[in-house]
Order: sequence, then C-alpha cells, then structure tokens
Amino acid sequence: MIKSKINWRRQIIGNGIVIIVLALIGGFFWYRTVHSQDTWRQVTADKTVVVGVDDTFVPMGFRNAQGDLVGYDVELARATLKKMGLKADFQTIDWSMKETELKTGHIDMIWNGYTKNADRKKKVAFSDSYHHDHQVIVTMKNQQINKLNDLKGKRLGAQTGSSGLLTYNEQGNSLRKTVGSDAQQYDTFDKALNDLQVGRLNAVLIDADYAGYYIAHEKDPEAFKTIQTNFGTDAYGVGMRKGDVTLRNKVNDALAEAKKDGTIDKISQKYFGTDNK
Repeated sequence: MIKSKINWRRQIIGNGIVIIVLALIGGFFWYRTVHSQDTWRQVTADKTVVVGVDDTFVPMGFRNAQGDLVGYDVELARATLKKMGLKADFQTIDWSMKETELKTGHIDMIWNGYTKNADRKKKVAFSDSYHHDHQVIVTMKNQQINKLNDLKGKRLGAQTGSSGLLTYNEQGNSLRKTVGSDAQQYDTFDKALNDLQVGRLNAVLIDADYAGYYIAHEKDPEAFKTIQTNFGTDAYGVGMRKGDVTLRNKVNDALAEAKKDGTIDKISQKYFGTDNK
C-alpha cells in the first residue's frame, strides 16, 4: 500500500515536470516565431519607415495647392517618428489594398485615418488609439433627405475598404436595411462626393472629420447637409505587421509622449480647430 502511494506521487510529479517542460518549449518556439518576424533592424536600417497613405483623405493626408503632402496624420506621423529618431517615407496606396501592401512589405505601416475594428485586427497589429471619429451621411439639401429613414431606396456611395462600408455591410445593419441595396463603391471619397454634387448619388457614407473639412472648403458649404448615423465611435490607430513588436512598442511610447507634451493637440488645433479627441 505504501509503495503504491509512493509510485502514485512519483507519477504526479513526473507528469507535472513534463507539462512544465512542454510549456517552456512551447513558449520558446512562440517567442522565436514572433520575434523572427520582427523587422525592426531591416526597416530602420536607413532610419526611414515607409508609411502607406491615401493622399485624397482630407484632413488626415492630402495634397495641398502646391502638391505637397500635408494633413493631421501626415504631421503626426512625422512628429512621432522624429521622436524615435526616424523619418517617414510616405507611399500613396490603393486604400482597398492597404493590408496587402503591409503584408508584402511594400509599406511598413498604415497611418491615415485607419479605424480599429475586429476584422482589421485579424490582419494587422494596431498601435494605441490616438484619435476618435464617427460616421455620418453627407447629402445635398436639394435631395430633401433629413433623417436616416429618408434614405429608403436611395443611391448611397462609400469608399471601398472604408470602416463605414465594412459596418454598413455587416449582417443586420439597420442603415443597410433602410437603404435596401449595396452601397456604390468608390476608390476615394472625393470621387463619391463629386458624384453626389452632380446628382449621380443621393448620399455618401463618410468619416465626420473628412466631411467637415471637405464641406468647409467647398464654394457653397450651405448646399450640403450632414446627418448623424448610429454606427458608434471610430478609434484610429497605426496599423503594423503582427510580428513587428519592437516597432509597435516604440510607436506607442512616442505617441504617449506626443500626447503628454501637447504635440497632438497642436496638430489637432491646426486641422480641426480643437484639441485632439
């Protein structure tokens, strides 16, 4: 009986040791796999990081009258990377292909009003949130659309790959049920807004920041109407490859510093007229 108890205890101890060893081995291989994909040294070898942007996305990243790339995200990316001892090399990309551009190494990060959501989190690793926005409907006052229910049977436009379109296409989305059809897709928001003004669309689903800036800089801002949606708040983050742990940590540290020292609020005041939200 005593011998049986001793063997039983030895077996428990032995099994425990095996489990611990297997856990350590698993942890080792997980760590090596993750960090073997960490491209920090390669990416920063020339002290430059390639940032993917949609250069028509006002006021986050766009071309001014002189053709220079400017905007809230452009300035924030430059300021943040400068704190890291790096420079930004901005690369204009097809927004619908942004995650592919990142995965294949054509760019090192996505930084351009990039909303964090469950679908995108499967593909990229996000930085901490640094700005918040929401979705609105933009229409022309002559369309006689005053509330969401007035969109029934109307032609709605949206940008391909945008967070608004992703939410619109979710099963059971109430706005889609009201409209009753797929949104007409455009590669950039400005093309959708152009079609709105000439009557090819009745409304556009768009980020509030974009809508506000665009309308304010049109010849007749009073001709437009903005309607709030029930989509909730969008949190913006910088998108990076999941393996780029070092880059993500350093970006988060630099963003935190930019918030603390007032850099983000200063840039926000320039483009939105308010402190960062």
